[in-house]
Order: sequence, then C-alpha cells, then structure tokens
Amino acid sequence: LRTSFEIVDEKIVQKVNKAIKFNINYIQETDKSIDQIIKEFISPFDLEKPSLFRVAIAEIIGENYLLIDMHHIVSDGISMDILTKEFTALYNGKTLKPLKVQYKDFAAWQNNLLRSEVMKSKEEYWMNRFNDEIPVLNMPTDYTRPSIMNFEGDRINFSIEKDITNRIRKIARETGSTIYMILLSGLNILLSKYSGQEDIIIGSPIAGRTHVDLEPIIGMFVNTIAMRNYPRGEKTYKEFLKEVKENALRAYENQDYQFEELVDKLNIIRDMSRNPLFDVMFTM
Repeated sequence: LRTSFEIVDEKIVQKVNKAIKFNINYIQETDKSIDQIIKEFISPFDLEKPSLFRVAIAEIIGENYLLIDMHHIVSDGISMDILTKEFTALYNGKTLKPLKVQYKDFAAWQNNLLRSEVMKSKEEYWMNRFNDEIPVLNMPTDYTRPSIMNFEGDRINFSIEKDITNRIRKIARETGSTIYMILLSGLNILLSKYSGQEDIIIGSPIAGRTHVDLEPIIGMFVNTIAMRNYPRGEKTYKEFLKEVKENALRAYENQDYQFEELVDKLNIIRDMSRNPLFDVMFTM
C-alpha cells in the first residue's frame, strides 16, 4: 500500500513511504450496471503517488460489490489470489501468519543475484540460445503490418473437447511431459505451418517465486522466458515434444535471468512494429 516509484539517476527505484492516506470510496448507483461502474472505476495510476492500489464499495439496487484495482508493477496474478484468500480469511475472523520476508527483501536479494557468478552462468545459457540470427515470425495477414504497433486486438474464447483433453493427458503420462509442454509444442507446430518457418520463438511468463517464503507475498515476481524451438518437418511429433520438454526444463533452471537484461545484451535492433525477440506469448 505504501509503495511508489520514482526516477533517480535515470533509473526507476522503489520507494516505501512512511505513511499515506488511503480512502475506500463508496459508490451508490441506481441507473448504471456493475459493468459500467467497473469501467469507470478503472483509471490510470501515477507511479510516483501511492497508493498503487484502490478500493471502492459499490451498492447497486441492494447488492454490494467490492472493487479492487492494482497496478501491475506491484502485483501479479498470484498476488490477486493471495489478496482474495487473505481478505476472506480476515473477513471470517481469522488471523494471518506473519510474513518472513517482504518484497523489498526479495528486490535486494535479486539485485545481489544479478551480480553473482551464478547469474553469469544463467546469462551464458540464454546468450547461447540466441547466439545466431534471431528469427522474426512472419504470419500471413489480411492487412499490411502498421509501422508502429498499436496493441489493438481481440479475444476469442473456445473450449477443448473432453476427448481431446483426455488424449493430451494420455500423451503427458506416456512421455513424462506436462500439459504445458504438449500445448507449447502444438503451438510451435501451428505457427510453423502458417508461417512456413522452422525456427520459432514464443514468450512465456513464469511465476518467479523460486523460494517458499515468497509464496504468500503480494508483488510483481513474474519474469518472461523466451522459448526457442525448431519444429522441422522431418521430426516426428514425439521427437519434437522431447526437445520442447528438454528446452523447457533448462529454461526453468535459468528463469532468474531477467528478460529485459537478455534483450539489452542481445543488442536487438528495435522494430517499432514488433515486440523484441518474439511476437507470440503462451500462458496457462
């Protein structure tokens, strides 16, 4: 709640303020739907002004709604689960266990790790993964790619049939793989079929909570790992899945190396119409 961010010597630093004013807004509406109220409730944050977390209670036709909005710089998906569980526990009169460490402790540990010999070996792994020409995914499109990425998009929801789900789980058992690895291999093959390319890079977020003491902490721990695989036509599916599995396991072992550091080290020529290193993300 007391965290803000500011620029010092051209670098963004975290500031934990001694005290802040925090208000819970009360919204009472009769004409608006909850969806309209949520849309109006969500608004930009000023990173230099705490809190980067806002709360409101909305009453609509006798129903009460608790609205919570947090900036992604201070939270991730797991943080929202933690917040929900802890709020429910407190609401039911339970006492929370004290935290062994705070996010600032993690930040200090990570900064020390970045300068360690251990991190040099992790950096070497990632640099070796991208030590040759880095492919750019060229998908067939209806329209010309804009010169500057506009981030406009859409969402398509669909369900996978139970029979297919069971077959995926069967493959996972037979090959000692995870469902994530199987779906990632399938996405690689799909992108290869559409693009005609056999060198594919897909980004994937990873939780980043590598120590048990970090599991109950609210904060932004997520890192992005760039998964590079080669879905060449002469390989059988099982051969390719084995490669995806091995590459994923090695990536997990080296997940502490930060994605932004990798991009800087690779000296990638920035193309404003694309993301650096990859244009497709996969998450579960």
